[in-house]
Amino acid sequence: MTALELIRALARDALVGIVVTDARIDQPGPTILYANPAFGRLVGRDPDEIVGLSPRFMQGKETRRAVLDAYRHALAAGQRFHGYLTNYRADGTKYRAEVDCRPFYDAHGRIDCFVAFEREVVRRIGRPVSTGVAGRYEPASVSQDLLTDALRALGVFEAI
Repeated sequence: MTALELIRALARDALVGIVVTDARIDQPGPTILYANPAFGRLVGRDPDEIVGLSPRFMQGKETRRAVLDAYRHALAAGQRFHGYLTNYRADGTKYRAEVDCRPFYDAHGRIDCFVAFEREVVRRIGRPVSTGVAGRYEPASVSQDLLTDALRALGVFEAI
């Protein structure tokens, strides 16, 4: 079983959006290799339509260049990226996404692909509970998915 097959098996029923891309970060890459159904619902497209595209299809006029540059820099350095992006669904509506993207290494220590976990978040009204960046946002929906414990063990959506 390949890593991509394992991710597909684990991610298929997850309620959090999971997308796997190849390791190319320069345009026209990266290319989406897999998107689970939750990611398809998040972006308003069938997951089969997404495969082969670049995640750049979600960007729009309010997607901040500084965040995209930080995202690219982290991936180029082989590091995790955790941040917030303004993205756009297929129908043009914008949404705020919390993204936790990590490099996946092959047996030779080279980056094989990137695995991103994404969920919609909303800005909190009033003073944030915590002092970190994540304190300004909360999930748009809360999952009772059993995979949540596995993702929590991986530290998904937790600031590093």
